[in-house]
Amino acid sequence: MWIEILITIAKIVCIVLGFVMALASAMTLLGDRKQSAAIQNRVGPNRARLPFINHPLLGVPHFLADGLKMVLKENIVPQGAHKGLHTVAPALVFLPALLGWAGVPFMDTWCTGEILVDKTNWQDICTGEEKYYFQIMNFNAGLLYAFAIASISVYGAAIAGWASNSNFSLLGGLRSSAQMVSYEVTMGLSLAGLIMIYGTLDLNEMVRQQGYLLWDWLPMWGIVVQPLAFFLFFLAGMAETKRAPFDVPEGESEIVAGYITEYSSMKFAVMQLGEYAATVFIAALIAILFLGGWHVPYLFADGFHFGNALHVELPYPAVVGLRIVAMCTKIIILVWLQFMMRWTLPRFRYDQIMVLGWKILLPLSIANLVVTALIMAII
Repeated sequence: MWIEILITIAKIVCIVLGFVMALASAMTLLGDRKQSAAIQNRVGPNRARLPFINHPLLGVPHFLADGLKMVLKENIVPQGAHKGLHTVAPALVFLPALLGWAGVPFMDTWCTGEILVDKTNWQDICTGEEKYYFQIMNFNAGLLYAFAIASISVYGAAIAGWASNSNFSLLGGLRSSAQMVSYEVTMGLSLAGLIMIYGTLDLNEMVRQQGYLLWDWLPMWGIVVQPLAFFLFFLAGMAETKRAPFDVPEGESEIVAGYITEYSSMKFAVMQLGEYAATVFIAALIAILFLGGWHVPYLFADGFHFGNALHVELPYPAVVGLRIVAMCTKIIILVWLQFMMRWTLPRFRYDQIMVLGWKILLPLSIANLVVTALIMAII
């Protein structure tokens, strides 16, 4: 029992603190500053220096200075604000972005026995005991859990907007609520086709089925069998994270900073970090559902198989390492793509976001579901 508890703690530390929080924190420097500077043909952060080191060190001192500044800033609660809810709201924004990672698999189960490769269906078959070392918790309905947790974050934004006793904050909270409710419908319907094809809500099983090779050469990734759903889910996911071009809840040119306007010090930092963690979480879901998750094309438990003719044998630990690296790489690339869209596209107006969600993406997701159902009925 104690061993299982220690293993669970180790998984939480490695996944949540070692990867998610590290990447979310690095995004403040790499995404918001370095990447934006490169796109806008600017130098970027180059002023802050560490003591006794007269060098910008690629802007890293700015990253450290930001953290120090947030800790030292005064925590202000506006006059007339609801102090309790004003304090709780940042946690309601931050915690869902971390809780969702409980069901995210970074690799398949660890097999304690011999592994065989079924070349008929192109899948790994474990003859021993399977250990979930690369997933904090194993859910039979992991996709349903991810959606349930993601939907909670809207409460944090709405409560922050109301509890701040500010018109700007209230407008930001209302925008956030309307936007997230609108795009959650498209997110759910865009995945209905995938659920019909794979026949499961288990994220691990979904990834395993994406390892099948159609016609013995084409990986059955979600983006291959549901290309339209990929783009619908990607756009709806960006809207859920409230990042540009869907950042009207924080429209700086209109409502200062939206529902974050009246926050300072570590409360502000926690809310910002929660948004970055949500961006990473959406990237992880896209990687799992549409890009094969931890799968590397043609890589199976005993090495690479290029059809039935060529087999490059690899030890099992090397395969595990390659798959974990593949999963992390896909997440980082998708995070980079979201920031590229943030810094290259102008912000939508609020009415344009509603029109896009209800009149364009929603009908497309319904059409995609109907076409998928018809094709499956015919086949």
